[in-house]
Amino acid sequence: MKLKQYIYCVALAAVTLTTTACNDFLDKDPENRVPEEDVDYTATENMYMPVSGVYAKIRTGAMHWVILPLSIVRDDDMWSGRTDDQQLLVSFGNYQYDNTFWGLNEMWNQYYGIIKVANAALTSLDGYAANTNDAALLATNRAYQGEVRTLRAFAYYRLTQAFGDVTILRSNSQNDLTRSTKKLVEDYMLEDLRYAMENNKKLRPNEMEHMGAVTAYTAEMMAAKIYLNRGDYAQVEKLTDDIINSKKFTLYSDFYNLFKIPGKLCDESLFECQCTDFGQATGDMVDAGQWFVFQGPGSMGGWNFIRYYADFKQWAEQRGETVRATTTFLQGGGTVTPSGDNIKDGTANDFFNGKVYTPKNQMTPGRTKYGTGNNVRIFRYADVLLMNAEAKVRQGKNGDVPFNEVRQRAKMVSLSSVTIDQILDERRMELAGEWGERYADLVRTGKAAGVLSAAGWTTDKTYYPLPFTQLSNVPALKNEPLQ
Repeated sequence: MKLKQYIYCVALAAVTLTTTACNDFLDKDPENRVPEEDVDYTATENMYMPVSGVYAKIRTGAMHWVILPLSIVRDDDMWSGRTDDQQLLVSFGNYQYDNTFWGLNEMWNQYYGIIKVANAALTSLDGYAANTNDAALLATNRAYQGEVRTLRAFAYYRLTQAFGDVTILRSNSQNDLTRSTKKLVEDYMLEDLRYAMENNKKLRPNEMEHMGAVTAYTAEMMAAKIYLNRGDYAQVEKLTDDIINSKKFTLYSDFYNLFKIPGKLCDESLFECQCTDFGQATGDMVDAGQWFVFQGPGSMGGWNFIRYYADFKQWAEQRGETVRATTTFLQGGGTVTPSGDNIKDGTANDFFNGKVYTPKNQMTPGRTKYGTGNNVRIFRYADVLLMNAEAKVRQGKNGDVPFNEVRQRAKMVSLSSVTIDQILDERRMELAGEWGERYADLVRTGKAAGVLSAAGWTTDKTYYPLPFTQLSNVPALKNEPLQ
């Protein structure tokens, strides 16, 4: 694939690709920014450049390695995997929060860095739109704005999952940085997503001219997730029905390879962070920093972070899981994977995240960095099907069809008259290790108190505290959130 076909470019005239520094605060300009001045807005052939800048920032920012453990260690299935380094990640998994931990500040900075790059990109796109009367170009401009708004909504979505009430940054020159309630931030996200639904193409990401770009269906799925958290099941059903009835998406038949090189940008994907080594043994790579590396076992070149609890592995076995268990649990203690790699680390009771395991025989010869050339999966069609099933059952309807479509791929027997608890268990297995979905499900369904209380969870621990550095440098964050 040629570089120009990739939306996550190594070099773009409009952006730089260095990561945002830890001391960039909400009220300071981020790196990777899209310039809002000195641009020739009559050169409409460059109109996609600011959009590419936002994708690049997603890759260099949202995939910072510390963000994922902060997203997943709060559930009952995973832990940080390390007691000798970054000990606070273990404490966070036990709901002993410390707002001076550098990772919280990193998460805050990276997501607001994406938002600021997105704001700048929209300003640039407005500049291009003001310099043409061509109807086709204006429609393309609106579609590009829809992509940016979807990516901006994603950053806010992840911020609200972590921190609850956060600041809506409507402009990069905004002076009042007082937070808004989570509901107001969600309303703001939904405005962006409605714009994207109306102006983006109704295609799969792998059908887009810029391969892998987010589409109207990506926006619909993200909106459905917001409504699911709100308990608005009619909206969830409507949005997920539209995705399902489009007949555009299918589950990738091979669950094992779904998360590996063969499954990149398959027909199940609604959003991926794209990476590539261009099939070359040396030279430039477009990758997600240490996102894969930190989760990998040391014998494969990883950092030995992130593991599933043995109790969760046992729960999966008791359910009769085979296909998903083989993929999800990368077992240590000298176990040999189906791809022939020996996982020498730990014992047979150590289970790394197999969903980020790229077999050596799938990597480009000459590349040794763990996960090189693989994409980071963010939104999948399986989640759409399970949201659809849940929305239907909660409204007194039958959710068997979408529910069993997910189970059939996993070689699990079909069930009839499925219940909410069965759907939540299915989500627990299908989405294990993916972006804190288990924790979000426990919180939104009110099950967190029962499942997590023994480990120290209480309602006031639902969200992380605001980073100490942010509170020190942005006093307005201490204000009561806008209602």
